[in-house]
Amino acid sequence: MQLDAADLADFYESPIGQLARRMISRQVRVVWPAARGDCLLGYGFAVPYLRPYLADAERVVALMPAQQGVVAWPSGRPLTVLGDEDALPFPDAFFHRVLVVHGLEGADATRPLLRQLWRVLAPEGRLLLVVPNRASLWAQLERSPFAVGRPFSRGELDRLLRGALFEPLRWDRALYLPPLRGRRLVRTGNAWERILRRLMPGLSGVHLVEAGKSLYGATPAITGRGARRWSPMRDAPAALHETL
Repeated sequence: MQLDAADLADFYESPIGQLARRMISRQVRVVWPAARGDCLLGYGFAVPYLRPYLADAERVVALMPAQQGVVAWPSGRPLTVLGDEDALPFPDAFFHRVLVVHGLEGADATRPLLRQLWRVLAPEGRLLLVVPNRASLWAQLERSPFAVGRPFSRGELDRLLRGALFEPLRWDRALYLPPLRGRRLVRTGNAWERILRRLMPGLSGVHLVEAGKSLYGATPAITGRGARRWSPMRDAPAALHETL
């Protein structure tokens, strides 16, 4: 089950949503300080976290799953499209980086989605997942956008990624403050985040995991008489490259 895109947009306009974005975005930038010259895909509702990369990335695309709906954010940039989670409308190996937020936990089927993300990611590319932590309050309270769909433990994420031919490379956590709307909590959120990260490291609101493509088990290219290697940048429809 996916939250409606309009509801997610409203959450990120609220004071607690803006604070949550800052906490998560800070850790995303620790993992990916920049994306200079890269093609970057944001899947799910990743648009609040794409802004820092608009200036230096070659191309930034936000894809929202059909069951979630779509909103433009920010106005005019990045390119925002609607698509099916099991048939992403991009050629193979097209993106250097893929950021997934509010996407995996609401997927109808996680493995087909991850296989599609594997397909569109370049061989040396990186996937960064931001997903709800099963042990956190953010995954328990109904008013939290991270309580919709399926939360994960670190072990579940590790097994899921390896089963989809990804290799986890780096783990982190974010969003330690509780999902409360009090003004005092919002004003002092940065301090609480630092304190709770030190005191209760396992109770973060979200896991962050960066993964690379594992080529073991992948289907090799067909070679031989009458066959040719398929190049995604050569064979992809020209119109798609012009649009993206």
